[in-house]
Amino acid sequence: MLVGLNTESVTRVSIIVGTKGRGSNMVALAQHITADPGFVIHRVIGTKADAPAIEKAKELGFKTAIVPLGESFEKDLAAALDETNWICLAGFLRLLPESIVNRWDHRILNIHPALLPKFGGKGMYGHFVHDAVIAAGETESGCSVHYVTKEYDEGAIIRQERCPVLPNDTAETLADRVLILEHRAYFAALKEVAHRSRS
Repeated sequence: MLVGLNTESVTRVSIIVGTKGRGSNMVALAQHITADPGFVIHRVIGTKADAPAIEKAKELGFKTAIVPLGESFEKDLAAALDETNWICLAGFLRLLPESIVNRWDHRILNIHPALLPKFGGKGMYGHFVHDAVIAAGETESGCSVHYVTKEYDEGAIIRQERCPVLPNDTAETLADRVLILEHRAYFAALKEVAHRSRS
């Protein structure tokens, strides 16, 4: 059992967001979570108050926390995550502190816009991933939900969804197609592993 984590029947989920992006994965995931009586958003956490995902979270009425990068980041992030059962990353591009990964071992998820293990690793995010998929001549892409570890995109894969790469695709058109998969795959994966951990 993880010390300080909620043991009630409702699963508390915190979403850690990045500073860029539109926040669409955070919004889609949060909508799924709030529609399921077994889950609740504990808080949405970011490093900058003006991040689009943080602004959207506030508009949707979710509790937010700003944890600036700096010397106290690790301690402050742990405090913001207190009472969280599961953590989901949504556009957060940094490695989490080792103490966070250890405390929430196999309870931190990330979604990647490609079929891992291909096209993962540091610097592989957003259009860089889709550009690489197209440049490699892949006929198929998709998304992967995986556990977060101490390395980029190396955790065990929980769920993947696939779509074709079309001959005339650009990074933008492929990203749009993959994003549709991401929005349904993330919560499905979270629900699967959360239910499995209860049994």
